[in-house]
Amino acid sequence: MLDRLDHALRTRPERPAVLTATRTGATRTAATRGELAELADAFAAALYARGLRAGDTVGVAVRPGPRALAVLLALWRLGLRGAVLDPGAGPDVLRARLASARPALVLADAAAQAVAGWARPLARRAAGLELPELAGLGAPVATVGRRLPGCAPALDRHAARSGVPPRFTGDGDADAVIVFTSGTTARPRAVVHTRASLAAGMETVSALFSPGSGETSASGAADEPVLGGTFFVLVPALVRGTPVALPARSPRVLARQLARLAPRDTYLTPPQLRDALREGARFRGRVWTGSAPASAELLGRVRESGADEAWGVYALTELFPAAAVESREKAAHEGPGDLVGAPLPGVRAESDADGQLLLTGPGARHRYLGEEPDPWVRTGDRARLDGAGRIVLEGRAKDMVLRRAENIYPGLYEPALHVPGVELALLVGVPAEPRDRHGDDDGRDYGDERLVAVVQPCHGAAEPALRSALAGPLRRMGTAAPDALLFARIPLSGRSRKPDRAATAALAAHRLSSGSESGSGSASARNGASAKASRAQRGAP
Repeated sequence: MLDRLDHALRTRPERPAVLTATRTGATRTAATRGELAELADAFAAALYARGLRAGDTVGVAVRPGPRALAVLLALWRLGLRGAVLDPGAGPDVLRARLASARPALVLADAAAQAVAGWARPLARRAAGLELPELAGLGAPVATVGRRLPGCAPALDRHAARSGVPPRFTGDGDADAVIVFTSGTTARPRAVVHTRASLAAGMETVSALFSPGSGETSASGAADEPVLGGTFFVLVPALVRGTPVALPARSPRVLARQLARLAPRDTYLTPPQLRDALREGARFRGRVWTGSAPASAELLGRVRESGADEAWGVYALTELFPAAAVESREKAAHEGPGDLVGAPLPGVRAESDADGQLLLTGPGARHRYLGEEPDPWVRTGDRARLDGAGRIVLEGRAKDMVLRRAENIYPGLYEPALHVPGVELALLVGVPAEPRDRHGDDDGRDYGDERLVAVVQPCHGAAEPALRSALAGPLRRMGTAAPDALLFARIPLSGRSRKPDRAATAALAAHRLSSGSESGSGSASARNGASAKASRAQRGAP
């Protein structure tokens, strides 16, 4: 698909490719199709002039946008492997990742370098950022885009283009990208996608777009833009001839941008959707969301705000996308767990003996860096396949809470907490104080964690009304009923702003220890019944 994109950009080069929004939400062209192609050619020539050849690794610390897309096209053209770096990971983690990937060069934009250098004190005060100086981490650095004081030398955009290969002539098994997902500083965990698996994932995303996207009018005018900021949105849309509008960072401006553009297809993360909805955003056409859990309640609110369809996408770095479900189908699911939909074409799903979901397909990663290839992705999610072959998640295996010798998987019960008026809800385990532990009459102690429901209300929702609405779902949890119910804003983490379970558990522990467990009465009142049921299951008196 990236080969097709390179060709497509040279057709009608005057047409807009990447759009941004002004403060009023008005559209501004950040790059035309011809400008993107020219930038990619310049980057490819500069990298080739530096001696980089097919198979070499280039670290990439460039914010999503036209320059990052041009870098990707240049790497693809030369057969280079891109290692996606997040300077915000901290110096120790970043140093370990660089040692693992061993890039011959790191490409970074001026913003990342400035925040790590001369602007560090300002960034620390304004946003709490603490970034390492890239130039001191063991790999040469070149600046992509406008260079600011203190930045590394700029990548030479005027390098000679003679002799630069027009395209990579290797096969699809060649490595294309390394994406770090987790792991310790001693052993970073990195996903390696080949050119074939990367292209297969983008083809699957392209099939999700609304029919007719990319068509032009008789006058040759561009079709309605797609709104989204990830490569998996940018590339398929541009191949189809559709311009892509990058979502505004400000929720208020994003709401204005949606009103001005009225895009037929929109891809936003769940936090972006929640922020936009708070600002009264209106939607149209199909809305897609992923990168973090999306409840049926959130998808329903999107449809109530004008969308024809609201889809949740189940995806992993190892396989994007894997499954999708529309809001009405998700809302109709009444059993335990979180319905994420049927596997998308080409994706196969199975469960192992421990109930862990396994996935495979053309878009699956080839391997983890430093490990042998494996066609099956072990997701770490507990799941089952229902009678229709749809994937129903039952929680992360590592999120299991152990209470009174009972294994509780939060993912089984969290969807039930998303009643109207609830924006986010998590079940987390916190260390149980001795006074909280329920022992049997013989003095044995079976508990080591306290289960806490942490609920983030929607703006304007009243806690008493939510407490009443949650009473039924909490009762139906049986022996998995939480020990406490807290109302709080749930911390988010990472670029995708997923709910941070560790931080939420720490918040819950602090609230409980300080005695500020507002709204916990409805759950605490059931602790006795829950404990008796748990003891009865073990045959205790």
